[in-house]
Amino acid sequence: MYLAIREMRYAKGRYALIATIMVLVSFLVLFVTGLAQGLAYDNAASIKNMAATHFVLEQDSNHRFTRSQAYQDQLNQARSVVGQENAEPLGVKMTTVSPMGDTKKIDVTLFMVNPEGWLAPAVTEGTPITDQTNGQVVVDHKLAESGVTIGTVLVDQASGMEWIVGGFVQNESFSHSPVVFLNEEEWLTLRKGSRTTQGSADTNANTPVYNAIAIKDAGEQVDGLSAAMPNTEVITKSDAVSAIPGYKEEQGSLLMMIAFLYVISAFVLAVFFYVITIQKTSQFGILKAIGTRNGYLAGSVSLQVLVLSVGSLVISVLLVRLFESILPASMPFQLGFSTLALTCVLFILMSVAGSLFSVWKVTKIDALDAIGRTAA
Repeated sequence: MYLAIREMRYAKGRYALIATIMVLVSFLVLFVTGLAQGLAYDNAASIKNMAATHFVLEQDSNHRFTRSQAYQDQLNQARSVVGQENAEPLGVKMTTVSPMGDTKKIDVTLFMVNPEGWLAPAVTEGTPITDQTNGQVVVDHKLAESGVTIGTVLVDQASGMEWIVGGFVQNESFSHSPVVFLNEEEWLTLRKGSRTTQGSADTNANTPVYNAIAIKDAGEQVDGLSAAMPNTEVITKSDAVSAIPGYKEEQGSLLMMIAFLYVISAFVLAVFFYVITIQKTSQFGILKAIGTRNGYLAGSVSLQVLVLSVGSLVISVLLVRLFESILPASMPFQLGFSTLALTCVLFILMSVAGSLFSVWKVTKIDALDAIGRTAA
């Protein structure tokens, strides 16, 4: 440790340059990681926030809600297996709405939920929807950025239906579009083109009403659920999230960028320290000649890398938190403590791995050859 610190204090400029590069690389790793996590959450926040653990979808729907159709009799079968309170209908439809009297078009996703069930989100402002309220919806707070307020009338571009915004919810999005929640009455009206009642939906069990059936606390009953409901598939929440259009492609691209950044940081460190090691070959040879062990010299190099890695990460974390505080609310960025800790640990491991080539070079230096070159 003495040798490592003394050398870093002596060659401040050289190690400051390396530290600057490591700060830039580690900052980029942390920022892209936070962006990837933020985009992942923004893409599937509504599904991730649900208490559901599984979903029942139509067979061969590729795990996508918008390609699936679920029926009332299937909902009844699911409830008979997992319990009345553990199965809820879910409708999903992507559409475009416009505030009445405005030409602005907003892409949204309609979610049909039971207002009294566990799929209904918590309303942060305004009043929640109920089974008895017709023509009223609650919307994600992102719509406020488009000028939508409580009392605004939204017009569906496809069906022409009109809904009054009764309240706002937080962090509810699907495929990067804000979610609009409506009750089953409005959902049936949207699908059939005329107002119906819950009773008429029940009597026409063969009419497709929902897109999926959300299941919670199924436990070992999942296998029984699949057996009791032919022509369906039971998927986990993670499967449903991965099947959202563009989710895997988006996350795959970002994760590949992060992986390359780790590799680049390891190579940059490896090249810098290898060059420094070559430049100090004679010094290492003299140290070996007077009895310094290979382990001490290798530890000195590794300690320098560790100090630079930890120091650059501390600065990078502070910079990322600073940028996070000034980023606009519309930019999806999330960097929780667990993700931050894992990213820092991986960066340190990759940095130490990049120094192993220099450590190997130090152990291969021959004292007599190094001294001989110095004398020459």
